[in-house]
Amino acid sequence: MIKNILPALVLGLTTIASAALPAAPVLAEDQKPEQVHIRGSIVDYSGSALKVKTREGETVDVTLADGWKLASVANAAVTDIKPGDFVGIASLPSAGGGDGALEVLIFPPAMKGAGEGSYGWDLKPNSSMTNATVADAVKGVDGRTVTVSYHGKEKKIAIPAGTPVVTIAPATNDDLVPGAVVFIPAEKAASGPLAHQVLVGKNGVVPPM
Repeated sequence: MIKNILPALVLGLTTIASAALPAAPVLAEDQKPEQVHIRGSIVDYSGSALKVKTREGETVDVTLADGWKLASVANAAVTDIKPGDFVGIASLPSAGGGDGALEVLIFPPAMKGAGEGSYGWDLKPNSSMTNATVADAVKGVDGRTVTVSYHGKEKKIAIPAGTPVVTIAPATNDDLVPGAVVFIPAEKAASGPLAHQVLVGKNGVVPPM
């Protein structure tokens, strides 16, 4: 089951990258749908539809595409981050220079390289998402600083105490209960958001991205 979930999930988490990168002009019919990230809690789930109350307080109806995939997250620890791991880190520029992590997702080995790069993210204003390989993970004075590499570049990101660190975990439709927290990378459509993937919180762990 997990093998079926993972490729589709990472595609949804990283499609924003293509929107953030400059591209050559394309014909209108070749343009990809605009992406939107929905963060909130489930109001209702029925068949191919999810009603979600977003973190902004708006209630939206999300259509689930044919063959949509579902996964959740499980708690991990900073000490689980090892050189060679592929991670997704949302971060903000730090006042003293460099970046400070807002959350860390440790991808399973099968997902290494998916969505590699560093690009704008909408978790918080001015935040970025970096999908990269851990080159070095060392203890710093104020916690752990991770050096990651992508496309021949390196970036140092501090991980403050209390930063959520998670990894991918299985989920079933039974986890889509009212009140469950979701992260949904969706496409804007005339009829409302269209989702191919849903990440749901369970067992007290919520998707931090």
